[in-house]
Amino acid sequence: MSVPVAGAAAASADAPSTPGSAAWVRTGFRPEIEGLRAIAVVLVAVYHIWFGRVSGGVDVFLVLTGFLITGSLMRALERDGRIGFVAFWTRLLRRLAPAAAFALGGVLAATYLWLPRSRWADIMSEVRAAALYHENWALARAAVDYLARDAAPSPVQHFWSLSIQGQFYVLWPVLLTLAAFVAARARLPVRHAVLAAVTTVLVCSLAYSVWITASDQAWAYFDTGARLWELALGAVLALTIHRFDLPAGLRTVMGWVGVVALVTCGLLLPVATLFPGYVALWPTGAAVLVILAGNTGSRFGADRLLTWRPLTALGGLSYGIYLWHWPILVCYLYVTDRTLASPLGGAAVLALSLALAWVTHKVVEGGTDRLTRPARRRTPVWSLGLAAAFLVPVVALSLAWSGQIAEDQRIRREHAGEPESYPGALAVAEAGALADLEELPVLPDPVDAQMDLSAHHTEGCHVNLNSTDLVVCDRGPADAEHTLAVVGASRTAHWYPALAAVAEEHGWRLVSFTKSGCQFSTDTPYRDGGVFTECQEWDAKAMAELERLRPDAVFTSSTRATPAGETIPEGFAERWLQLGEWGIDVVAMRDLPRLDYQSAECVERGDPERCTSPATYSQAPSDPVADADLPSNVTTMDLTRYVCPSGECDAVVGNVLVFWDHSHMTATYARTLSPMVEEALLEATGW
Repeated sequence: MSVPVAGAAAASADAPSTPGSAAWVRTGFRPEIEGLRAIAVVLVAVYHIWFGRVSGGVDVFLVLTGFLITGSLMRALERDGRIGFVAFWTRLLRRLAPAAAFALGGVLAATYLWLPRSRWADIMSEVRAAALYHENWALARAAVDYLARDAAPSPVQHFWSLSIQGQFYVLWPVLLTLAAFVAARARLPVRHAVLAAVTTVLVCSLAYSVWITASDQAWAYFDTGARLWELALGAVLALTIHRFDLPAGLRTVMGWVGVVALVTCGLLLPVATLFPGYVALWPTGAAVLVILAGNTGSRFGADRLLTWRPLTALGGLSYGIYLWHWPILVCYLYVTDRTLASPLGGAAVLALSLALAWVTHKVVEGGTDRLTRPARRRTPVWSLGLAAAFLVPVVALSLAWSGQIAEDQRIRREHAGEPESYPGALAVAEAGALADLEELPVLPDPVDAQMDLSAHHTEGCHVNLNSTDLVVCDRGPADAEHTLAVVGASRTAHWYPALAAVAEEHGWRLVSFTKSGCQFSTDTPYRDGGVFTECQEWDAKAMAELERLRPDAVFTSSTRATPAGETIPEGFAERWLQLGEWGIDVVAMRDLPRLDYQSAECVERGDPERCTSPATYSQAPSDPVADADLPSNVTTMDLTRYVCPSGECDAVVGNVLVFWDHSHMTATYARTLSPMVEEALLEATGW
């Protein structure tokens, strides 16, 4: 997803008229670019609304941005010998910020009215990231955060491309100015120096994009460095287009090839999982073909379609359509509890997006244009002030909202209630306790649930997907009689609150090192279609630490439960045998069931009784270890009955929220399991 430059209705060919230039280049106005912009934004919206996938339209917008902005900056350099940084940046802010802030204000209102409180904290943070043009980095971090990967989509996540463009606007005039400075010192034509600079960026960024996409596509998708080549491609075209003098017949073919390639890109390619590496040359190449084709003068040319007045009018609204379609879609899907829009619902989303885009264009953009129409107001101070008048209230409101959420969290922690009111798993252990329990507000509050993590997470002991660091956390006396090590992935780590309570009670030493998505296994790990090398490196370090430490026992997972079934991976048993050779016992806990719903969000909808799924959704009817030939140093545990009583995994047990997402226990519920974990551990270890 990307966005065209607001207010650039009169797209122009960004090259000077020079002898030998083709007539179709010399004409400054490029109406076919407005048509291309319209097709790109319609593809973005339609693919999101009805297909739940990415179209490649984002890449077209990035090429157009590089093409138009580079041409504008180059003309300033050749005309004035310099680029007015402050004037350029503040003018862009004046054009882009009001509409963006207006849409963000709408997101804040919609969040309050329709979206669950469990998502408010994240949305406030992302609204600020969007307003300050670094949303792409916020999403990149979330993309590699295992615990955040299954979170519902943010209503402002489409601002990632606007953030990349904002960073481009800061970088590009500096780059061109440096190139012009070098040209002056070396007595070279300034256009040649600028072309060399942007071509270097194109080559380096494309090479980096291919590499990072292959090694970590989730991060690469939002990485400015991996996307910069698309903007640089448009820049190279802006600097060289005047050299092309192509026959009309060839340009007619090029125009249609470009349009067809763009329309079919999202149909034929899984854009979301392949881009932005070399595969993104498909839509960017399509955009280049259309721009090169230009105005053919032929009634058979694609430009006849692209210059059709309704289409160019739609292109003028493309910025607003882009801004509004995604938050409207997110709210619609949440309210209707759908994953994709129905034909009629999708049409309503598109119609409302178009209506709000028109209002934004006429009232917000038109209003700011009228305010700055007098010459005395066309100053950087006026432009900056106007942008701030829109952005500052949005940022301030999101900060105040976040502060209120934090204060509410503090108050709830101080008044969390007595154990008899919030027994959690203890109510399952005591016959009849669940039936007699007074119904109280759920703890943790669903809005806090994703932050209801153990000290193991908050103190940095649990490392994320991309890290290869082995962070060892050690608590309890160094000379303790018994040492227990907690090793594995996040679904091993969520037992830590109970284990910590038991270790403290008995004076044991508790050592822990866990990593998201990384099973304690000898099997080759995979992630996003490739070998999970970070896990392999981390696992080797974990084994070296265990060999050095030689704990009395290692606590880890005995099975892996997924919707595809529950198994004991071969690599688990092989790892246990290796520990047995070092004289280390293994206490292996059966993997808990996964839910077929998002727990906190389901409860937030207001009817917790409907938030349930069968344990057999991911667990086998009986524990696979019962029929397995286990190494002699392994003892297994199964506490599923205290998490999913009677085979049903309810969102709330004993007034406590069990899972904060669809597969990870809240620290609050895990602590209520301490007595059961203690009993099972003492029996398993004989300590």
